[in-house]
Amino acid sequence: MAQDNTVQSVERAIKILEELAGEKEGLGVTELSHRVNLHKSTVYRMLTTLLNLGYVEQNIATERYRLGMKLLFLGGAILERMDIRHEAHDSLEELSEIVNEAVHLVVPDGFRAIYIDKLDSNKTIRMYSQIGRKAPLHASAVGKAILAFSGEDFVNEVIERGLFKYTSKTITDPQILLRHLKMIREQGYAVDDEENEEGIRCVGAPVFDYTGKVIGAISVSGPTVTVLQERVENIAKYVMDCAKKISLRMGWKMQ
Repeated sequence: MAQDNTVQSVERAIKILEELAGEKEGLGVTELSHRVNLHKSTVYRMLTTLLNLGYVEQNIATERYRLGMKLLFLGGAILERMDIRHEAHDSLEELSEIVNEAVHLVVPDGFRAIYIDKLDSNKTIRMYSQIGRKAPLHASAVGKAILAFSGEDFVNEVIERGLFKYTSKTITDPQILLRHLKMIREQGYAVDDEENEEGIRCVGAPVFDYTGKVIGAISVSGPTVTVLQERVENIAKYVMDCAKKISLRMGWKMQ
């Protein structure tokens, strides 16, 4: 029985942290108890424990709780293991300076892609994206870049799981997606033309390792008012060049 209680407590604590992760301004005990479907007293006790450990912090004025700085230590330890992030960063900075738009690096995470690095532009309009956020494989430039160079079985499994419609421009027809992926393989880059978020256009390219396996993707993203259609082809050249540099650093051999 004690073991079951311990597991349940861990699950509850993780749910609380996950809810807080999506709220920049934090949450109060009452709102948090509703979201995780637990009694206020239970949530309060768990928050007190997490607060003492440094995994959450409290704004005294608002009495709201938010994630604590100690979680950066855990997240940083994971990111430090990810060599692709280390090897890619200088190239991403160079790309960011050239295009002056948001630049992202992602790696596959199951049936999605997860952002592991991001560089913002110096423009007033900023991209709403963050490290740790996930992107759909069929409806994002980075996702389609990965999917286009993945195995047939994996592509079919992604299709079988359903092609969710995020915007009016999301590709939801399997045959159209397959033709689209073929085009991406031929041209070497993918474009998300408001398929994941309205008003956002992205250009992505795949990153490969020493075995030739696709292990990630990079992208240049921005509002459609700055990433204009007529800029896409030019941006794509820089994105592909950057992805190639990162791939070479990861041991990929040009054919």
